[in-house]
Amino acid sequence: MRGFELYDATTVKEAVDLLGKYSGRTVKVVGGGSDIVGGVMKDWVQGKGMPLPEVLIDITTIKDIVGIKTDGGGTTIGAATTLSDIIDNKDLVSKLPVLTNAALSVASPLIRNFGTLGGNINQRPRCWFFRGEDFNCYKKGGDFCYAVTGDNRYHAIIGGELCYIVHPSDTSTALLALNASAKIAGTGGERTVAFDDYFTGPRVDVLRENVLKPNEFMTHVTIPNPASGTKFGWTKLKDRQVYDFALISVAAVFTVSGGNWQDGRITVGGVSPVPYRAKVVEDFLKGKDIKATAKQAAAQIRTVARPMSLNSYKVDLAQGLIERTILDALG
Repeated sequence: MRGFELYDATTVKEAVDLLGKYSGRTVKVVGGGSDIVGGVMKDWVQGKGMPLPEVLIDITTIKDIVGIKTDGGGTTIGAATTLSDIIDNKDLVSKLPVLTNAALSVASPLIRNFGTLGGNINQRPRCWFFRGEDFNCYKKGGDFCYAVTGDNRYHAIIGGELCYIVHPSDTSTALLALNASAKIAGTGGERTVAFDDYFTGPRVDVLRENVLKPNEFMTHVTIPNPASGTKFGWTKLKDRQVYDFALISVAAVFTVSGGNWQDGRITVGGVSPVPYRAKVVEDFLKGKDIKATAKQAAAQIRTVARPMSLNSYKVDLAQGLIERTILDALG
């Protein structure tokens, strides 16, 4: 691993000031470090479009962005809060079980003990071509996606183009279903971005996965209080029974009136370069009896899927898991 400078920020302002001070160098904000230090930097994942960081700013030392707060408007979670703290929070388990279940499905207990919410949301993709030093792919600033002609069994079936990664974050899929928003701090000030607009696909910018600029970082995630009686569902299918990334994951958050779909969101992980909101499924369910139409609704995912040579099985998995998650949530 190449050497780097490490700075511990104690306030958001101090972290922002450090970003400004080292703006002429390759600088990154780091949480638990399991991805950027234990993955990207350790494995020398680099290219013309993503030089290895020279400076790291640790934000886990900022007390203001560690912890969970609930009030009348919703829940705010600091980006440096560990996944284990989210899983163990009784209020979250009771009020937002789709998030705690998603966090519980991430990696192993050891990694969850130091892995942060912000780090899980903003981690880089796990495509083996992107992570392999011999493949100068589009996402590293190259001029080819090796998944198009190579082993693409784990790649995107929706919304690819140029790059066919799938977004690796389980918590992002759950938070998108919960209509969450992210608070961002940077040298240009603070801003809040809804998760609907937070993630960036390759059609917009192949070198990024989110709206964060080089001089910005996520400080908090805010989740509005769900309506009374909201149903929650989470399912994750993985290749191995030990910890692994999702082949397909599904989050369902919706309200019901007399057995009919009233309002809600269905989101899917493992299928797209960004956490995918399955609006085609939601639209089909509007006002309809959920039990009677869940199978037909889930089948609507086929209308937007464009599988590659080796991953058409994901279409069947996505349809089955969407139906199962909706019915499980309904009870």
